[in-house]
Amino acid sequence: MTDKRLVILLLMLAYAFNSMDRSIIPIIGQSMKLDLQLSDAQLGLLSGTAFALLYAFGGLPIARLAERANRVNIISVALFIWSSLTALCGMAASFIQLLLIRMGVGVAEAGCSPPAHSLISDYIEPRRRASALSVYSCGLSLGYILAAAVGGYVTQHWGWRAACLLAGLPGIVMAVLIKSLIREPQRNQAAPPFSLRAELAELAAVGAALFGNWPVLNMLLGITVGAFAAYGFYAFMPLYFIRLFGLDYATAGLISAFTGGVAVALGILAGGFVADELAKRDRRWYALVPAIGGLISLPLYAAGTLDAGWMSATGFLALAGFFQYALLGPTFGVVQNVVGAHRRATATALLYIFLNVVALGGGPLFVGTAIDRFAERNFQQLQATESSTTSGSFKTSCLGGGVSEGQAVIATRCRDALARATRRGLLVSLLFFAWASLHYFLAVPGMRKALERAV
Repeated sequence: MTDKRLVILLLMLAYAFNSMDRSIIPIIGQSMKLDLQLSDAQLGLLSGTAFALLYAFGGLPIARLAERANRVNIISVALFIWSSLTALCGMAASFIQLLLIRMGVGVAEAGCSPPAHSLISDYIEPRRRASALSVYSCGLSLGYILAAAVGGYVTQHWGWRAACLLAGLPGIVMAVLIKSLIREPQRNQAAPPFSLRAELAELAAVGAALFGNWPVLNMLLGITVGAFAAYGFYAFMPLYFIRLFGLDYATAGLISAFTGGVAVALGILAGGFVADELAKRDRRWYALVPAIGGLISLPLYAAGTLDAGWMSATGFLALAGFFQYALLGPTFGVVQNVVGAHRRATATALLYIFLNVVALGGGPLFVGTAIDRFAERNFQQLQATESSTTSGSFKTSCLGGGVSEGQAVIATRCRDALARATRRGLLVSLLFFAWASLHYFLAVPGMRKALERAV
């Protein structure tokens, strides 16, 4: 078999390209918004909803295939397809074209995490799976760093279309490397022969292990609600720094790379390794680590969103991301440890249905729609306060949220209304972070018995 460390590294890099291609829209969103005259709700659709449903439900049949077929082949083919489609986004001339391409990206990206989690679990023993999966999950942050830093810089100098092209092409090379370097391990348990009855029985068994177990169910609810808040928050965080502080794309990209990338990656690693270490004495720490981390992150998110200076806001948001993302490794580890070897890809796929339909599909759209609503209300209030003789809505007066040519006063109102709305939209998402922490605390009492009863 391939060296364990190399397997985890290559799969982490595949997940990084998965994350980068998913995250590029929020980074280049303001440039795209002005070019194609999009609303924030449309940006929310492109950031998440456009491919979340297909990503989620495409993951289940791919996961069932991964229980029987070569998982390395599945990952490498999927990576090749979604990377090619991401590059193709740079050629889109309308919102509809972008929407269709992003849906295709979603279908292909469904071939990453379910087979990858299953592969890692075959290579790594149960007591170290939270740590190993936290390393894999760092691909989420690495991809965001690449999208934010490189995507922001390229957008600043060559435009959003060039950023899409640059985001997509490296994944094609990585697909070839994964196919060449990773070997499919011998499976200890085989999935039953294919039949509709057998498939339904397998899904029922996995569903019972995940959703019929109160502590595990609460961990799933915790990660889903937390991801709903995080996807919405981080989809518009780059625009927060652009709109509130007047920063350029490159600077906002670097800030986002630090707060949503470096700090989050460190939090993911810390959460997995700390939980595995503490769980040697008491397995309830698999739920306690995410619960405590989420609770600490709340005032830090609030401080960063309300701060008047971009440097201090960056510091607060970096600390918030560090503590909030401690939940990933422990949660993924618990999911892999409560099902048998021939059901692990399916368990991950079921989890990702919730993470994508509810969180990725709903979070950015929810926050984007909230910002649009707040912007309209703020614009009308500014019109009334300043005794304006002109009339009109935010949508018609502020094309893409930008400057209406020849109307400097209206343009100022547009910028002010949108800046305030962005801050308020991000603040609303904090309620969901609090809700997520509650579920992890509810998982604590029964966690030890839940893992002892596991297959």
